[in-house]
Amino acid sequence: MTTRLTETYIENRSMVQPNHANMLDTAHGGNVMKWMDEVGAMSAMRFAGETCVTARMSQVDFERPIQVGDTALIEAYVYAAGTSSVRVRVKTYRENPTTGETEPTADSYIVYVAVDEDRNTVEVPDLRVETDRAERLREEALAGENGGD
Repeated sequence: MTTRLTETYIENRSMVQPNHANMLDTAHGGNVMKWMDEVGAMSAMRFAGETCVTARMSQVDFERPIQVGDTALIEAYVYAAGTSSVRVRVKTYRENPTTGETEPTADSYIVYVAVDEDRNTVEVPDLRVETDRAERLREEALAGENGGD
C-alpha cells in the first residue's frame, strides 16, 4: 500500500482570540505549538490510516508574532516515513483575515508513530512522490530537517 504526498497535505486556521494570547496580545507560543501538533497529527493519520501519536517535535523558532485578531494558518504534509514512523513538515503563518496576506511565523518537523487500538505500533504505507511540486516539498523538508533551511 502506498499514499501520495499530496494526499497528506492538511491546512487549518485558528482565529487568535484574547484567550490564546500572552501579555503582549500575541498568540502564546504554547498555543501555536499545540495547533502545529494537531494539524501535523491529522496529516500523519491521513497518511497512515491509523491513529498517530507524537514522538518528537524538532526545534521551533518563532520568527514573528501572530496578533490577536489575525489567523494562525497551519500547513502540514508527510515528507518521509519509516516502518511505523511518519515525518511531517509543519509550517505556520500569520494571516490577515480580511486580505489573505500571509507571513511565515514558525516552522517545525514532527515525528509521529502509528498505533493500533491497543497502542501497539503498526506499519505505515510507503510514501509516493509523483509530481514536481511534491518532490520540491519533500526536498525542502529534508533539507530543512537537516539544518539546510
